[in-house]
Amino acid sequence: MTRHQVIVVGAGAAGLMAAGRAAELGGETLLLEKMNRPGRKLCITGKGRCNLTNVAPLSDFITRFGPNGQFLRQAFSRFFSAELVALFEELGVPTVTERGGRVFPVSGQAREVVDALVHWVRKRGVTLRTRSPVERLLVEGGRVVGVQVSPNRVHRSDTVIIATGGASYPATGSTGDGYRLAQSVGHTIVPIRPALVPLETAGDIAPRLQGLSLRNVAVRVWVNGKKQAEAFGEMLFTHFGVSGPIILALSRQVVDALRSGQRVTLSIDLKLALDERRLDARLLRDLDAHGKQQFHTLLKDLLPRKLIPVCIDLVGIPPNRDAHQITAQERERLRIWLKDFRLEVTGHRSFTEAIITAGGVDTREVDPRTMASRLAEGLYLAGEVLDVDGDTGGFNLQAAFSTGWLAGRAAARWAAR
Repeated sequence: MTRHQVIVVGAGAAGLMAAGRAAELGGETLLLEKMNRPGRKLCITGKGRCNLTNVAPLSDFITRFGPNGQFLRQAFSRFFSAELVALFEELGVPTVTERGGRVFPVSGQAREVVDALVHWVRKRGVTLRTRSPVERLLVEGGRVVGVQVSPNRVHRSDTVIIATGGASYPATGSTGDGYRLAQSVGHTIVPIRPALVPLETAGDIAPRLQGLSLRNVAVRVWVNGKKQAEAFGEMLFTHFGVSGPIILALSRQVVDALRSGQRVTLSIDLKLALDERRLDARLLRDLDAHGKQQFHTLLKDLLPRKLIPVCIDLVGIPPNRDAHQITAQERERLRIWLKDFRLEVTGHRSFTEAIITAGGVDTREVDPRTMASRLAEGLYLAGEVLDVDGDTGGFNLQAAFSTGWLAGRAAARWAAR
């Protein structure tokens, strides 16, 4: 049996930050990781480039997390993107800001981020132990006093921080252990589900368009005939459905609607820069100027090549019809389809393909000023284990770093008392 002031469970983004901050404040800290090395999920974030954070202002940041965003205000107010970038500069990891305010390491290597954090926590005196899965929390008189790693390995402590991540990308070690641990001391777990996840669609349209990326389009989510959400940007067709930045951003609403048995349809506006009137005028000009061209040839100036056969099938205009023979009704069908290309959503991909997890420990049971459990003294929670999930673009990693920093600070101060 060993004894420490602070035990951190999970050596991902939140866990590494919590351990490093606790040790900085003088807390004797033990960091336990069940995998053979720390930061495995962090290594694959941002497609291996590690989108650390975003330079968006605090108010925008909070809105990116939906209804639970306000819970993060305290953590962001104490440790935000500027402080995170400054820390990595100190650790020898300079950063660069790219399109959309996304912040990456200049090297473009997530491994460099993980190595820097591991070096930092060890330099601060943290004891890091891998291959140490926590089986249960030790509780005495309603207070968490340590953890049990195996029947013969017990670590006692003044405080414990759960930073085990969610359930997405389980091969990296995120298998929902934190939910079980938190639940064992009475915490409510909001049902978990995949978030920032690709969507599955009906029929053969997506498979026919597999690999096609559309930029500068708008996608609207219709649930039971009512518009629920909208996003602008880039999307991708796959063999099973759709993915890409705006699809992932919209997936939160889609997944929840599907889980409640509602019908979900995506509407794609392929000509976002043109309203109905201007698009109709454009079509009239093209038809008049190229009256002898066949319809399929005319579409080359309107659509990506791969999308032309799908358009022809869905609008019902013969491909060899001369442009001057296209009727007003047919032109109207084309115009409507270009502004409202519909796909029925039948499902979503699993946790193995989800970037993050929605759901988790109910934030009403956690003090946002310290990340302390309101139910079990000595327990703190940070990162994806909490019921907070945001958009792509560095927002979720910043939430992990900020809540980890705050939990580490609070746990070390409590232990020092």
